[in-house]
Amino acid sequence: MASVVPLKEKKLMDVKLGELPSWILMRDFTPKGIAGAFQRGYYRYYNKYVNVKKGGVAGISMVLAAYVLFNYCRCYKELKHERLRKYH
Repeated sequence: MASVVPLKEKKLMDVKLGELPSWILMRDFTPKGIAGAFQRGYYRYYNKYVNVKKGGVAGISMVLAAYVLFNYCRCYKELKHERLRKYH
């Protein structure tokens, strides 16, 4: 017999579309809760990509790619202005 998991303990991928608003409202949006979510995400990423027996460049390259994309999005307005300028 399948055990029923409370809605608060379900992962996002296990939540049905009708349950989504109530699931979001049950999350902890205090500064402590947000910091805990970032910490869990960091440890999950670290243990999956960096802290492995046969590691490669995948973990660090993803961080660098995210950094480059973030800076490109941040500077897009200035880059767009430079692109339209004529050099003659």
